[in-house]
Amino acid sequence: MLYPFFDSTYILIILGIVVSMIASGFVKRTFNTYNQVKSQNGYTATDAARFILEQSGIHDVQIERVRGDLTDHYDSRAKVLRLSDTTANSTSVAAIGVAAHEVGHAIQDQKNYIPLRLRAGLVPAANLGQTLSMPMIMIGVFAGMNQTFLNLGILFFSFSFLFQVVTLPVEFNASGRALKILSNGGILNAQEVPKARKVLVAAAMTYVAAAFMSFLQLLRLLLLFGGGNNDD
Repeated sequence: MLYPFFDSTYILIILGIVVSMIASGFVKRTFNTYNQVKSQNGYTATDAARFILEQSGIHDVQIERVRGDLTDHYDSRAKVLRLSDTTANSTSVAAIGVAAHEVGHAIQDQKNYIPLRLRAGLVPAANLGQTLSMPMIMIGVFAGMNQTFLNLGILFFSFSFLFQVVTLPVEFNASGRALKILSNGGILNAQEVPKARKVLVAAAMTYVAAAFMSFLQLLRLLLLFGGGNNDD
């Protein structure tokens, strides 16, 4: 019998953790670097977000302050753009880039961007998958490697993986919209836009790492419990 926690496939989890740590460290270093570079035009991140919303014809989205460090996000259900303590009042190129990225999500919402809608629709399935995948697999293990329960556990986990995959185009598209707005809107000058791009690229790598981690976890479950090595 293969054990679900201590086996040779555990190296896949270790690899995923290492990649995630590298991506997290990279985004923090990049943000801290360009958080020291102040925008010459003097916009705060909140000013920039408000300006972009107005220029985009979006008048039903509120901007709120949220506690934390880089906890910025757009809530499509509440129509609220939340900027973190680190970002809201900063005039740095990094903070403005992050705020513009979140406005990019608001623009996606306004334009009914299909991957954004798909991701929102996958949230319940992804949450269900995270809740039920391991219990199903453990029931399958304790039931003598019952393939039905094992397959259900793998299927539930695949919902989480699919959510991570769909998240990638949503985040990359939001960054692309942000950079276009920053380039054309006069918020950042020509020398500052490439610096904001570096911040957004670094941030995007965290989503790539999350998807990679989820893939490795799914691969591990398939190797352990996919049926090829289990007794009937």
